[in-house]
Amino acid sequence: MEPKSALLAEFRESNNYLKTSLKRSYSAIIAIFIISVIVNIFVLNGSIYMMMVYDRALPSQNLSTLFGLFGLSAIIYVAQGFFEVQRSAVLADIASSLEHSINPLAIRAAHELSIRNDPADRTGGPMRDLEQVRNFIAGPGPSAFMDLPWILFFLAILSMLHIWLGVAALVGACVLVALTVVTEQLHKKSASTISELGQKRQYLLDRKRRGAETIQALGMRQRFARMFLALNAQLNLRQAEVNKTLIVLSTISKTMRMFIQSALLAVGAWLVISGETSGGVIFASSILAGRALAPIDQAIAQWRNFSSARTSWARLNQTLLQFGVPETRVALNRPKGQLDVAELQIVPPGQETPTLHGVSFACEPGSIVGVIGASGAGKSSLARALVGIWPPSGGTIRLDGATLAQWDSDVLGSLIGYLPQTVELLEGTVAQNIARFDPSATSEGIIEAATHAGVHELILQLPDGYETEVGEEGRRLSAGQRQRVGLARALYQKPSLVVLDEPNSNLDPAGEQALAAALINLRKNHSTAVVVTHRQAMLRFATHILYLADGKVVAFGPRDAVLQAIKDRSNVQTMPEAEAARV
Repeated sequence: MEPKSALLAEFRESNNYLKTSLKRSYSAIIAIFIISVIVNIFVLNGSIYMMMVYDRALPSQNLSTLFGLFGLSAIIYVAQGFFEVQRSAVLADIASSLEHSINPLAIRAAHELSIRNDPADRTGGPMRDLEQVRNFIAGPGPSAFMDLPWILFFLAILSMLHIWLGVAALVGACVLVALTVVTEQLHKKSASTISELGQKRQYLLDRKRRGAETIQALGMRQRFARMFLALNAQLNLRQAEVNKTLIVLSTISKTMRMFIQSALLAVGAWLVISGETSGGVIFASSILAGRALAPIDQAIAQWRNFSSARTSWARLNQTLLQFGVPETRVALNRPKGQLDVAELQIVPPGQETPTLHGVSFACEPGSIVGVIGASGAGKSSLARALVGIWPPSGGTIRLDGATLAQWDSDVLGSLIGYLPQTVELLEGTVAQNIARFDPSATSEGIIEAATHAGVHELILQLPDGYETEVGEEGRRLSAGQRQRVGLARALYQKPSLVVLDEPNSNLDPAGEQALAAALINLRKNHSTAVVVTHRQAMLRFATHILYLADGKVVAFGPRDAVLQAIKDRSNVQTMPEAEAARV
């Protein structure tokens, strides 16, 4: 689900989507600052109460005064606790609001990173970054940092009690601030290394999960375990070094704060002995100093979370700028299936060498194009490009005259069908997978797609028919069953363009017959089909053949003419007239 159009419009005009989203919680942020003011003023309650007890109640020995002071102090403590709870609740609401508005963009960006095989996707990418930012905002970190400026307020109060009390506390605060700066620098140097090692470890675990059966069958478990343990040891060693340093700094900070409080007691006692202040000031100054220096302790304790959230914030915002917000597009009419490919060049994500060079061909609705060639010729690259998975690095792909980039990817995906070489079903029922998890799908539409794919009878033989759970990645079905269900999914809602990559690689004779019937039905419905195949038998249903070699077009034209040219090897050559011909 996309964010509301008004918010999307704001995002498109901004270079910082997270900040734009937070601005929508402006009133809540103001409320937090007001609550922080109230909380920090209420903090004076303890020191004032202590000073009044020692300077008023004890000298007068008046119980009414003591009980009155105690009752008033108790009320203020309850109010302070209430406002602190409210501050935490408002921060949690802001975090939830941020997550709600950014989540659709983060999901979109994560999908793009996955398609592009970007290393940032290996640990969850933008979704993990958003979670890191959300957890920090909803946690104690913001409160600790919002209380930091109040150090000056408490130092001023201490100075009002006596200048030397303020000076002593100020010296202590400077020492603690210096420790905070050192903590930041040390963590900053190590954060990138730890993040990189964490990404590699997670990527290794993902590879193990996906290839568990292969690893088991080929006796690679111990080798994989050694690889993981070696990488995990590096990560743990680095984390241990950082944790040790942070623990030392945190301990020094806490010890220093307690020492400063003791020093203030000594200064206060000296001032009392010198007759420059009252005895209650000793205890009041100790409490005030503790409260003045506590935010520094809290900031040091939260610094790792703050540093991680800051890194995630910057990385997430950059990712969203690149991939998060969909462009505004005019809704085009449903295509008829006219396909034009001109000088297409494809460079797979993460690579530098093109797998397709200058591929050109064109066909009319109702055509069935068989794509042939040796392994590595670029057939699967062409299939991915035709359905918009891999964007062209050169040339164009046009559907009914419009480039694929002119279509919204979700709209385009609903109008075309795709059966990849390796069929992966999503966890859910057979019906849900055929309907592409469309919540508005009808039983008639699902059964129609299954019937056109020739898989209706097979589905009825499953334990729960169309409601059979396929399991993770469809593993409860055989490879042949997955491929036939995948074909039904590709044919759902009668797409104008269908791309099938080795659609019969796992099919038995019954599946082959069903596939043949599906191709015939596609031609009757005037849908364009592009079929990548190694099997000669599949070509009998093709109207045209595209012959690829080394990522280039060797021949394109009517089926019989190209097959004859291949058969008469002396005539196999690139034919510009045939490439440019319109079927």
